[in-house]
Amino acid sequence: MQDISLKRFGVSMEGKLLRKFDDLVKQKGYENRSEAVRDLVREAIVQQSWEDSEQIIAGSILLFYNHHQRNLLEEMTKIQHSVHDVILATTHFHLDHDSCLELIVVKGKVKEVQELSNKLTSLKGVGYGSFTVAPVAQL
Repeated sequence: MQDISLKRFGVSMEGKLLRKFDDLVKQKGYENRSEAVRDLVREAIVQQSWEDSEQIIAGSILLFYNHHQRNLLEEMTKIQHSVHDVILATTHFHLDHDSCLELIVVKGKVKEVQELSNKLTSLKGVGYGSFTVAPVAQL
């Protein structure tokens, strides 16, 4: 059974750091510091979960690339087909005459998804790649 009751605890920090944190709270639109702290803790837990290569995660791989790059589309397709069971969906956008954005939604073991992301983002012609992740289990 999951404990969903709120618990209070105190946090001490230097004034300058607290002012910067309060600026962040305001900028992000949090109603209070507690909401921001909860999000920061969740993010830290997600990052730590990557240490377990068997953990099941879901996330997205975002790729910006030049579609004129020789053999890039063929190589991307080949890589994606080799792990089709990890890919839930892909969406392709034409940004301008040369540039494309591809969003790949993934779910699988950390190791498999990380390898896929690394293979795709390191391809010649990919100008930028980003991988975001969340654990499938609730925090």
